[in-house]
Amino acid sequence: MNNKKNDIRAIAFYLPQYHPIPENDQWWGKGFTEWTNVGKAKPLFRGHDQPKVPADLGYYDLRLPEARIAQAEMAKKYGIDGFCYYHYWFGEGKQLLERPFNEVLNSGSPDFPFMLCWANESWHSKFWSYEGVYSKKMLIEQKYGDEQEYERHFHALLGAFKDPRYIKIEGKPAFMIYKPLEFPDIENFIRKWQSLAIENGLKGVFFIGQYGNPWGSRAEMVNKGFDAFNSVRLFKLFYRRGFINKVLKKYRSLTHRPHIFKYKKAMKYFITQEDSNSDVFPTIIPNWDHTPRSRSGGNLLQDSTPEVFKEHLENVFSVLKNKTGERFCFIKSWNEWGEGNYIEPDLKYGLKYLEIFKEIKEKYNKECNIHVSVID
Repeated sequence: MNNKKNDIRAIAFYLPQYHPIPENDQWWGKGFTEWTNVGKAKPLFRGHDQPKVPADLGYYDLRLPEARIAQAEMAKKYGIDGFCYYHYWFGEGKQLLERPFNEVLNSGSPDFPFMLCWANESWHSKFWSYEGVYSKKMLIEQKYGDEQEYERHFHALLGAFKDPRYIKIEGKPAFMIYKPLEFPDIENFIRKWQSLAIENGLKGVFFIGQYGNPWGSRAEMVNKGFDAFNSVRLFKLFYRRGFINKVLKKYRSLTHRPHIFKYKKAMKYFITQEDSNSDVFPTIIPNWDHTPRSRSGGNLLQDSTPEVFKEHLENVFSVLKNKTGERFCFIKSWNEWGEGNYIEPDLKYGLKYLEIFKEIKEKYNKECNIHVSVID
């Protein structure tokens, strides 16, 4: 992509769970994909906008190169600078949902920038009752292993890191870790990978730690070897504690209603002064509705519209405009349909979210380059 030096760069998180795998067949039934939950979704209260129906791209299957190419072409057209594929490595060489990314890597197509986010967490089956209470059972455990395992993991990704499409920051391949503080040996892991990167002809690895969730803060990660941080404050909002929240939780259990936040009110929590730091990459959140997966136990942002989303974009990009150095942000997400968290077109709004994203990003990129020219 023809980015200018001072441009804002926006990378969209990308879920690969749109093709069957043997494990999901065993756990959830033959042919299960993310579309299974999306298709079963029902409105839980008056005005609840479910089910969500994809528009231009349809109910795609990521085993098909045509689907992956169409996604990349659309993202590029509307100003998204790359995909951040979720990477599921459970230790001892075990991966899940790796096929779409591997086919992108091995085929050389689409010619669209990418990076990886290690979604380092165990998978559980969560069974929600009508009241929204769930029990869970371990499906596959996240294991970390020792230095030999760190080396095996690195070499499994070395081909990707050396691919010319791989997103680099400061000349290093960018690699995000979803739950850094759940990895007990994270500092040694980072040191090992940095050493392996140099040994294999790279300048290093640019490590990004995600924070803002109930399971971690930037302050806890500052001295662990990360180069930058990705702030995601969505979940912190959902899991606030306090007396009022306890009362609301009890009310929801009695009325079988999910946890509802107005998007317009919630979005002011997504960006804080901390995002002005040069090592913090903020997150754009267009929407959220977890009820296709969790029914009345879910959380949702109500009344997200393209017009209100535009206000959120203005908030994020105004922070990025005033930064020096890298102006990176992430979009959560490109295609998390089962969480009602996507920027792909649906039947209700079509391409409007993408059109507004492109409009606001182009406006701020012009301002960024004028601003820097004046300083220079």
